[in-house]
Amino acid sequence: MEIVKLRDDIYYVGAVDWNVRSFHGYTTNRGATYNAYLIIDEKITLVDTVKAPFSEELLNRISEIIDPAKIDYLVSNHVEMDHSGAIPAVMEVAKNATIITSAQSGLKGLQAHYGKDYKYQAVQAGETLSLGKRSLTFVATPMLHWPDNMVTYCKEEKILFSNDAFGQHYASSKHFDDEVDMAIVMQEMEKYYANILMPYGRQASQAIDIVKSLDIDMIASSHGVIFRKYVKEVIDKYSYFCNGENEKRALVVYDSMWKSTEKMAFSIVEGFKRAGVECLLFDLKENHISDIATQVLKAEYLVVGTSVLNANILPTVGAFLTYMKGLAPKGKKGFAFGSYGWGPQSLSTLQKELEAINVEIIKDAIKINYVPTKEQLREIEDEIAAIEL
Repeated sequence: MEIVKLRDDIYYVGAVDWNVRSFHGYTTNRGATYNAYLIIDEKITLVDTVKAPFSEELLNRISEIIDPAKIDYLVSNHVEMDHSGAIPAVMEVAKNATIITSAQSGLKGLQAHYGKDYKYQAVQAGETLSLGKRSLTFVATPMLHWPDNMVTYCKEEKILFSNDAFGQHYASSKHFDDEVDMAIVMQEMEKYYANILMPYGRQASQAIDIVKSLDIDMIASSHGVIFRKYVKEVIDKYSYFCNGENEKRALVVYDSMWKSTEKMAFSIVEGFKRAGVECLLFDLKENHISDIATQVLKAEYLVVGTSVLNANILPTVGAFLTYMKGLAPKGKKGFAFGSYGWGPQSLSTLQKELEAINVEIIKDAIKINYVPTKEQLREIEDEIAAIEL
């Protein structure tokens, strides 16, 4: 296997998952990586592992460098199984290794997943572990995105092993930012943040403040490429993601049975355009909710439409709103709209669902019985254009 070196005696030993296309309902159209790092020092240290099916690849990469049985420390920055899944396989070989994890959530989580028979060492925030020539300092980042999360900083090498922070689901035969298309990497980093870390913007902002206080030349995350050239740009981008400020942009998200609600959606888009507001349109039959979530992250307006099905909203719209409820977007404004046949009850349900995800309702739901006329569509457009946005 190719040996990938970050610094002298520091190596990438992770795995590339070319074929994965879903992560808890979030589409990973460019695959993923599960990054792990090996540090050769007086104490040989493995920082994180990989998803369980890739255990053999991890051990093979380590074996190209040293005998895995010589590992002294295994640092587990995060309990989730795409990071910790290979712990049993590693510990089967490195029988004398000590697992370093966060106190107390990391310890509790690892023991729940893998039992209590391993040698664990729970570390506090700010605690430092000497490896010999190098040291590792553990920085707590709780709720980014589990309670146990921490990142690991090597001050001698100016490397931040950042776990999920700065991650991207992006598979590549290259491992560094200056070897790939950074425009794609930035897109995937934004999608990752929007779909996984959006609910934890406050915690992300606090973590960024800590990161900015460190002297960092390299960010080695647990997913995607390693940043060695664009470190400042990446940190600035994350600051932008989590600063809580929205841009003057509207999203119109809908599903339609017989095109009536769709016609209304088009008129709403035209109304926003006339009001000078950039607008994006998403048909839920054609767009995945995780791609829409990426746009929700920074949009000021979220407008959602549905046809009525059995006196309820369409299932696609319900799924989208359930997903949004989990992501808890901040500072959004919007309203509901849609067409109906026998009764408009579901439009009231839709408005209540928007309120449940803390969307500030700026107008009552727009309701059209059956098929909208040209005059009604023009009225919708004029009404939106006239709203003080």
